[in-house]
Amino acid sequence: MLSPNFLILIFAASLDFLIGDPVNWLHPVQVMGWVISQFSNLVLIKDPVTSKRIARFSPPIMKVSGVILGISMILGSGMIAWLIAIAASKVHSVFAIAVSSILLAACFAGRSLRDAAESVIAVLQTGNIESARKELSRYVGRDTDNLSEVEILRAVLETVTENAIDAVTSPLFYALVGSALFDYGGIALAIAYKAASTLDSMVGYLEAPYTDLGWFSAKTDDVLTWLPCRLTVITLAVLSGKPIYVWQICDRDAKQDPSPNSGWSECVYAAILQVQLGGENRYRGIVKQKPLLGDAIETITAPKISQALKLTSLCFLIWLIIGAIALKAIY
Repeated sequence: MLSPNFLILIFAASLDFLIGDPVNWLHPVQVMGWVISQFSNLVLIKDPVTSKRIARFSPPIMKVSGVILGISMILGSGMIAWLIAIAASKVHSVFAIAVSSILLAACFAGRSLRDAAESVIAVLQTGNIESARKELSRYVGRDTDNLSEVEILRAVLETVTENAIDAVTSPLFYALVGSALFDYGGIALAIAYKAASTLDSMVGYLEAPYTDLGWFSAKTDDVLTWLPCRLTVITLAVLSGKPIYVWQICDRDAKQDPSPNSGWSECVYAAILQVQLGGENRYRGIVKQKPLLGDAIETITAPKISQALKLTSLCFLIWLIIGAIALKAIY
């Protein structure tokens, strides 16, 4: 007999592949984002002179606040998800599997990532670069108003490759680990990781006013993502058929990125696709120079982006198969 954890993983992966995130459904990340925003509003205020947000309290208190926010959000989100699954199991095991599968599918963003990339490419291929810039602005934080076609394609590929870890393989990693540990553990750990990732994206900045409030969230996300990131790099390097070459490029370039994970995530794809990522980006008019990753042997094109998406899907599928086999053996 197949275990509930096994079925939840398979159904969740299938839901993400076939449907993705329904537009009108309340997403767990939306709930997390609302809670984080409410907390941030309590400890950050608007400066009456500059109208910019500033810390309400001293740096030590803000750091403690950041710890409280991080721990409560990560543990609380995981616990709530687990309790929902347990409550559903009291109604019926089939109901619990259905509810848990929907919650876990919300942690996987493979379909959403693919749809976002393809939507920008589709507009770009019509020749309307202004519309392509506008479409891209829905998915990236950088300024898009003056991007050329080449820069738009680079932005799409960088988004696809960076989020492959945060939004696809890392949630699956924690879902597999949790599923092996206890009943409905996959949904608990995956949701907890999603909370950590959401915290990092919302408050995990080095710049004011989040410097002290977000330090714990940023570090926690770095730590939680480190292992699945390296496992993803290894998996993709093996799939490329040239693992030593890919690893050497990553070892050479990825370390130059200030993030311990996003540099590796982007660089492994750059090495496999034989393109170069990084360079100059603008955020709210401010130029930021990102380290160059990979060698510009070939240009970034729509087929290259499609290849990157296929690599992510293949990595996900391989992990899912290995994890499913392991779960079947455990249970």
